Amino acid sequence: MNLMKFRWILLFVIVLLVFWYNYMTKLAGSGGDVKSSLSLPGYVRITPGKMDQFLDIHNKQCALVSSSGQMLNAGLGKEIDKADFVIRMNNAPTQGFERDVGNKTSLRVVSHTTVPWLLKNEIHYFQQSASTIYVIWGPENKMRQDGKGPIFNALMKVAKKYPNVKLYAVTRKKIQDCDNIFQNETGKNRMQSGAFLSTGFFTMILAMDICDNIQVYGMINDSYCGQVKHKRVPYHYYEKSWIDECRMYNAHEKARHGGHRFITEKAIYARWASQKHVYFKNPSWAL
Repeated sequence: MNLMKFRWILLFVIVLLVFWYNYMTKLAGSGGDVKSSLSLPGYVRITPGKMDQFLDIHNKQCALVSSSGQMLNAGLGKEIDKADFVIRMNNAPTQGFERDVGNKTSLRVVSHTTVPWLLKNEIHYFQQSASTIYVIWGPENKMRQDGKGPIFNALMKVAKKYPNVKLYAVTRKKIQDCDNIFQNETGKNRMQSGAFLSTGFFTMILAMDICDNIQVYGMINDSYCGQVKHKRVPYHYYEKSWIDECRMYNAHEKARHGGHRFITEKAIYARWASQKHVYFKNPSWAL
């Protein structure tokens, strides 16, 4: 009888040890933070001394504000600022355009080519707007972490100078995942077709990663530029003398090398929107 009790106790202890071992293994794999298992490993924080912190945010309702000239005279600023979380792209300003695009900025998705513009006004972006999250994407030769990535090196200097800044880099694997998504959606290999993914593409992917509901402002659909009476606006709302938006889109769509596929990307967004909670305003889309 005592032997049977001993065997049951031993079995119970073994089961407890197995559960404890599995728990500690998961804990170690998450960098010591159980919550990080819910984070997004495709976006790693740029901070001195370590690169093991991932973006960990979730929002029920987001506003994604395009940099398009469609936002001029839209008068949507107050509506945008009511959103729980406001996402903008690159260095698109709010000052002077508050009535149309709002003032609130929760997160910016920034291209490696735009980083120098942020550095020129670093006090505004990294000190005065310290609450804003910055997610930077770029090719491996610009973002490598072995001391030979010029954009990554510049961002690390910013992180050291402004300890409170929230800088994140899109990982190489995440960029490859985005390439695969583009190929799955279009049937074309991005690199072989000579295309570059746009900041808008990375922004839409990120928004779907962190938001339950996305209200997109100022983004045209894939057939807009083919309409005879489409509205002619500047490519960016803050560059009034810049090239017409549709002229820019068409030029990139036809480029054999180095062009963004803006129109193709819009067709992809339309498919995603029909399956997810993504809604387009100004102009509205008929999905």
